Amino acid sequence: MQLNGKGLHPEIGLYDSANEHDACGVGLVINIDGKKSHHIIDQGVAVLKRLLHRGASGGDSATGDGAGILIQIPDTFFRSQRFDFTLPEPGKYGVGMVFLPQDTVIRDACMAIVAEKIIGESRCLLGWRDVPINTACLGRLAKETCPVIKQFFVAAGPDDVDEAAFERKLYIVRRVIEKTIAGRFGDKVNFYISSLSCRTLIYKGLLMAPQLPQFYPDIVDKSMTSALAIVHQRYSTNTFPTWQLAQPFRYLAHNGEINTLRGNLNQMKARESNFSSPLFGDNLKKLLPIIIENQSDSACLDNALELFVSA
Repeated sequence: MQLNGKGLHPEIGLYDSANEHDACGVGLVINIDGKKSHHIIDQGVAVLKRLLHRGASGGDSATGDGAGILIQIPDTFFRSQRFDFTLPEPGKYGVGMVFLPQDTVIRDACMAIVAEKIIGESRCLLGWRDVPINTACLGRLAKETCPVIKQFFVAAGPDDVDEAAFERKLYIVRRVIEKTIAGRFGDKVNFYISSLSCRTLIYKGLLMAPQLPQFYPDIVDKSMTSALAIVHQRYSTNTFPTWQLAQPFRYLAHNGEINTLRGNLNQMKARESNFSSPLFGDNLKKLLPIIIENQSDSACLDNALELFVSA
């Protein structure tokens, strides 16, 4: 695209130079026609790499504060994989992206809880997939704390009449799993579900932007397609960088600092006893507390947004 005489892009389509401003670590690429392609993901990765200056690195200079990408469920890609189960039609299965502990015994226990709680919520765990990763590209600190990364697949049930209903059910399943594991192992166990959705999938980690496609070979597979890509390069401020706190989160990629955080958390907690929803009914109590402890302000905002969107 050629610049005009003022050094700005010509005002074509939705672009208006009056809306120019700094993005500060967040990028979005989207095909407004909804057509999925690998090109959108490639462009998202390109945006992320150009946001490198918006992030930060650790003491070893090769460990980032966090980077990631949110895309739509890549159905074509998953159907090209070899599974010992059959995928239902698109929208009728959810994918969980999960960070698991390095300790084999605790990891097996966490995976058993995932299976148990999915069944307990009357849904079917189709199976697991080991996510290919390349730890050689990681910095020392990131490599030492790197979790075992897997995906699990959940089939929709007869009550999931549409994607919105299925998303609500997956939200309930995730919170039941999280609370059970936290209750058994405390908050020190390295277990975290990055995403569990029939719509979106998140690849993220304690990475610098250029490391994302190196660490996750899935991202460069040409059969992986999406009509949107949300990317984020993190600069940790009020929390230490961890694998879990890399963004995007499940509903947003966000750069804060939220100065009223404690007040917001207290008000949310104080009102939980009055929550009601015709969409969740009695299942609403399974989601409580809505805000998970010891997170970044952006992660807390994502918890709240998830509730409001779902309800």
